[in-house]
Amino acid sequence: MGFVDEAKFFVKAGDGGNGCVSFRREKFVPKGGPNGGDGGRGGDVLLRADRNLRSLIDFRYKSHFKAESGVGGQGSDKHGRSGGDCVVRVPMGSLIKDAETGAVLADLTEHGQTFCAAEGGRGGLGNARFATSTNRAPRKATPGQPGEERWLLIELKLLADVGLIGLPNSGKSTLLSRLSAANPKIAPYPFTTLEPQLGVLPFKYIDPCIIADIPGLIEGAHQGVGLGHQFLRHIERTSILLHLIDVAGEGEQPYEDYLTLARELAAYKQELLERRHVVVLNKIDLVDGQRLEQVKEQFAGLDLPLLAVSAEEGDGLESLRELLGDLLEQQRAEARHDLSGE
Repeated sequence: MGFVDEAKFFVKAGDGGNGCVSFRREKFVPKGGPNGGDGGRGGDVLLRADRNLRSLIDFRYKSHFKAESGVGGQGSDKHGRSGGDCVVRVPMGSLIKDAETGAVLADLTEHGQTFCAAEGGRGGLGNARFATSTNRAPRKATPGQPGEERWLLIELKLLADVGLIGLPNSGKSTLLSRLSAANPKIAPYPFTTLEPQLGVLPFKYIDPCIIADIPGLIEGAHQGVGLGHQFLRHIERTSILLHLIDVAGEGEQPYEDYLTLARELAAYKQELLERRHVVVLNKIDLVDGQRLEQVKEQFAGLDLPLLAVSAEEGDGLESLRELLGDLLEQQRAEARHDLSGE
């Protein structure tokens, strides 16, 4: 797949340059004394979040990153040049973990946020540093320290305002293409979406939001069935979860589909049930009015917003936009209120 959302890579910071043993030797300057310079510091390996990246595809082709080592000191009190840093760009939403312990080291969620993955070694001291009143000709210098090196894991969790979830072939890709300028693959068979898709939903009077189309979930997804929890992680950072339900199913199948999604969310992470949820009944162009009312009655016991749309024909999409806009504006107002401390 072209989308990569987890990778293992190796980082090696630059070694520090060695200190120099040197003495000043000039005509008419007896006992010139030590003048060995210090070694330069090794470069760091830095991970920097970049809003222009959407996946970890670069780590598929390169998994070793090494910074430049420092230059050794020279005579005449010349210090060595420090090594250049190695800057690795990663997508926003990248979670950095230690490959051996699994400990979380950094969570890069803002553009330009930087994490030092490996620190460069310090440069060694030249013999000029060891001159004293009793030892005016030291022949001692220290070597540069080695830079840090380790294996890291990087895990990408997409940053989106709204997450589209549903069973395979429920119409998520079609809805995303209708609400935004995204152009996902659309076909009349399950699992047409094999990688998360992002789209931008514009509004008239408020800031736009990002919608993420998560590949179709099936029963047992939290245990790795189907596309599994490989993509469930991408809904962890969405504030609104939009359940897309196919109303064309017979009997109570639409409601059973919703329960399947709810069980998978709860089994993967209980906290997901506390998010804002919206139920959208899709494909109303394939059923008559009586059948649509029967399906709506199935969801009557849920205290959740319920809308009926046809992503294919465009029916009800304006109401969906207005609802999402109201929910986002309410959420943003609450966030501003929390920041102000009032």
